[in-house]
Amino acid sequence: MAPGQYTMYSFTELKKNLKKDYNSFRKVRLAILGDTSTQILAQALKGYAFHYQIHLDIYEADFNQIERQVFDASSDLYAFKPEITIVFNAVEKLLYKFNKCNPQGKMHFAEGHLQGISAMYEVLEEQLGCKVIYYNFCEIDNAVFGNYANKTTSSFIYQLRKINLELMRLAQYAGNFYVCDLCTLQNRIGRNNVFAANIYINTDMVFSLDFIPHVAKSTLDIITALQGKAHKCLILDLDNTLWGGVIGDDGIENVHIGNLGIGKAFTEFQLWLKALKERGIILAVCSKNTESVAKEVFQSHPDMVLRLHDIAVFVANWENKVDNIRYIQSVLNIGYDSMVFVDDNPFERNMVRNNIPDITVPEMPEDPADYLSFLYSQNLFETASFSVEDENRTTYYQTESKRVSAQKAHTDEGAFLESLDMTSDVQHFNKFNTPRVAQLSQRSNQFNLRTIRYTEADIERMGADNSFYTFTFTLEDKFGDNGLICVVILKKEDSTTLFIDSWFMSCRVLKRSMEEFVLNTIVSFAAENGFRSLKGEYIATAKNELVKDHYKNLGFQQKEGFWILAIDSYNAKGSYIKNKNVPVNNG
Repeated sequence: MAPGQYTMYSFTELKKNLKKDYNSFRKVRLAILGDTSTQILAQALKGYAFHYQIHLDIYEADFNQIERQVFDASSDLYAFKPEITIVFNAVEKLLYKFNKCNPQGKMHFAEGHLQGISAMYEVLEEQLGCKVIYYNFCEIDNAVFGNYANKTTSSFIYQLRKINLELMRLAQYAGNFYVCDLCTLQNRIGRNNVFAANIYINTDMVFSLDFIPHVAKSTLDIITALQGKAHKCLILDLDNTLWGGVIGDDGIENVHIGNLGIGKAFTEFQLWLKALKERGIILAVCSKNTESVAKEVFQSHPDMVLRLHDIAVFVANWENKVDNIRYIQSVLNIGYDSMVFVDDNPFERNMVRNNIPDITVPEMPEDPADYLSFLYSQNLFETASFSVEDENRTTYYQTESKRVSAQKAHTDEGAFLESLDMTSDVQHFNKFNTPRVAQLSQRSNQFNLRTIRYTEADIERMGADNSFYTFTFTLEDKFGDNGLICVVILKKEDSTTLFIDSWFMSCRVLKRSMEEFVLNTIVSFAAENGFRSLKGEYIATAKNELVKDHYKNLGFQQKEGFWILAIDSYNAKGSYIKNKNVPVNNG
């Protein structure tokens, strides 16, 4: 099943998954720390992970042992060495602590709680190097002040909302800290479906069995994003999807868009799509239409929110949508599991599902007024990063289509590459490129030699560590700027050898001699700093077979499971890319 294409399973269904075989899935070590019972949650998480093709190896601490597990280096948590730790403080326990405070303590309750969370995060991140998922708080209004609670700092609801706000702020600067938004889940599902008082009183478990699968799914959305699985592209039908009516039959003046009637639903849908595009999601069109007629709506209709410059690939013809989506995929050069297809027509949805199993195809509601609320609930575009380059992604792919057209005019590939006038700016990790480096690490699957995922905090740490040498590469040509598209991280193994910890690159710049340019750059750096060899490693995944022979093709020699390149005997590879700036030693 494609990422994001999920049914909301019951706890009983998730529990049945525990008997299935997880051995072929990637293992992730997950610790769960809670101040209430978490056994049912742990079962739901492991059960839901089956649908994400993740094998969760779970350490579940005894409840109400959070601080001891975190601050005692001899605890079982440290022996387990989790990659990710969930910290769950129940709002019911929070209210109990609040009620025991004196009036002054209640006014500063949020600050004290946040200090404790920050201290725990710093220890987990520094001592264990793990990522932390913190569950924010569902809301309880204890009705002590009624609506006046919003005007007084000593009310519980005031302090609770302040905590949830400050958790968001903490996540902004704590690179390995992620908030799982239980408050939003409660708003969507309703308090009565979240909490069962009789279960809490008798078992110290705060979530109802109906709510726990929602928590598990939301948690797995974050974990999956941290593992580099994310949707990058949204492919859209047009008639009765982007606007109401059939443009070929009704004419441009009669399609429904705007602020009247059902047109409002389509306008608000387009506004959401525009926000996704600005966040970095690639928008494409796949429609059974005459292209010129379909484009006229984008060009001329005064109420259209989306315009042609918002669409990376526009395909409107009378061919079948399966073949058209395959064409879109070939232009974008991303995996089908990175794509979402939205169409109002159930026949088209099923046709695409049956022929392209990896693509996510939401089962859209019949009423366009329900489109947005349904898509909100699906959470199809979870991400673990955001960078300035996201805002330019559509432009990158639009200029790529120009390159494809230009390439068709050249019979000689070398002449075409030379005509591009390509240049690359080479930099080390810095505060400006850190978000993009982390994002490329998390999203690069095909051209990724070892597929190690890094967060912004990891990137900052390596940039400040003298045992690492870091390189980022941009690519610009006469058609435009591709942005930062390649990263290499070298680690000093000994006085003569540099180990290639990571080498990952955007697939949209394949076959432009960037691989050769990068190797020339890092070999030159190694030679200038007295190293005699580069040592590479290829770790196979389900998606990176593309680079299986990468080191072999570049002249490395295989030795004891690694790939070795002798610096002294290296002859620079031919490349059509020129240096803008080659950095000096950053070690």
